[in-house]
This record gives sequence, C-alpha cells and structure tokens, in this order.
Amino acid sequence: MGKQFLDKVVLITGGSRGLGRAMAEGFAAEGAKLAIVSRKLESCEQTKAALVEAYGSEVFVRATHVGDWDDLGVMVEEVIAHFGRIDVLINNAGMSPLYPALSEISEVLFDKVVGVNLKGPFRLMASVGDRMMQGEGGSIINISSSASVTKSPNSEPYGAAKAGLNALTRSFAAAYGPSVRVNCIMAGPFLTDISEAWDMAAFNERAKSSIPLQRGGEAAEIVAAALYFAGPGASFTTGAILAVDGGSH
Repeated sequence: MGKQFLDKVVLITGGSRGLGRAMAEGFAAEGAKLAIVSRKLESCEQTKAALVEAYGSEVFVRATHVGDWDDLGVMVEEVIAHFGRIDVLINNAGMSPLYPALSEISEVLFDKVVGVNLKGPFRLMASVGDRMMQGEGGSIINISSSASVTKSPNSEPYGAAKAGLNALTRSFAAAYGPSVRVNCIMAGPFLTDISEAWDMAAFNERAKSSIPLQRGGEAAEIVAAALYFAGPGASFTTGAILAVDGGSH
C-alpha cells in the first residue's frame, strides 16, 4: 500500500511535543509534509530533526504564539509560501494553567486561556479555511477536551474555551462545506508531559472509578483519529466531535 498522505501539507500547532508531536509522527510516517509551530523554536527544531531522521520528511518550523492574532496570519502566509498550500490544519495547541481558587483567576490569565484555546483556533480556521476554499479544499481538525462537556474542577476557563471550540467546529463545518471538512477530537486525560505535574497515585485511583478504561491515554492513541478525520475515509464526515477519552465524558 502507498502512503496515505504522500506530499500532503499538514500544519500542526503545538506540534513539537505531547499529542501534537505524536500526530506529527503519524502523518510523517504516511508521507506528509509538515509545518510544526509552537512557542519554542528550539523544541520545534528538535522535532524536525527527529522527523527528518526517522521519515525523511520535509518539515517547516516556526516559533508561533497561538494567542497572537496578527502573527497567526503572517505564519499561515509563510507556510503557504513555503509549501504552496495547506491540506490539513490541526488546532492542537492548548493551555490550562493552575490557580489557587476561582476567585483568584486574574483577567490576564483568563484572557490567555481563551486566547490560546479558542481565539487562536478561530483565527486559524478562518484564515486557513478560506485559503482551502480558494484551492482544492482540505480538512481542519480541532483538539478539544472532555472538560468541555463535564464539570472541570481546577480548569474552568479551559473547559469553557474548549466548549467554545466544539461550537466553532460545528459552525465552521457549515460555513466551509462542501470542500472543507471541519471535525473535532475531544481528548480525555492523556499521559503526556503535562501529566508530569499530576499526582499520579491519586489519578490512577480516580481512573478506576471514573474512566471505563481505568487509565489515562498514551499520546500515540490519538493518532488514528487524526488520520481518519484528515483522510478520504472521512469524506462524508464533518462537524463531528469524536471522544477519545477512555469513556470518561
């Protein structure tokens, strides 16, 4: 069998680590060309070197803060100038900073969480989706969270922003059909570098009762869902929100 995404251009935000890097590796293995952006250029460069060595991939990297509205437009134009187009956009970058109490969440923190998890993805869906519409179409994949549909203690602004991302998924699917498909992966608790700050003993105990699969996910377990939404097998799927969360929502 040939590689499913040979020469397709895939842009992944937050693509240098965690779920983003796992998806980058999955698409690279299928022949894709990758644009990987995140806040830290050094991390992007390390991921690029690994993908080039493992898969011989063509990789574009750039330091980009997803909360920076104007810079996102510049970044998109640079990716298109480099590759000629974008076939798949994955809005993966996210953040959920800790805070001592709801009453102590500052306006700066709240705006930062909304900026990265909702405003930035909106801006990218609009700019990339518009370019896809002008070309041969494409696929947009948003990475949401089960916090968007359940109570989200200690991450309330994050859960609210991700609920907004679910809503944008459905709205952009309607706005940009039929040539651009827009879908969402609603991720549960994954054991990426973010989980290094967790009390794992407490998490594992909670998982036994609150997650049917009784564990957190491994980063590689999100890849098949992304490949499905981006590929021809999902040609009649848009506006969908797929839970990949061990049954925790």
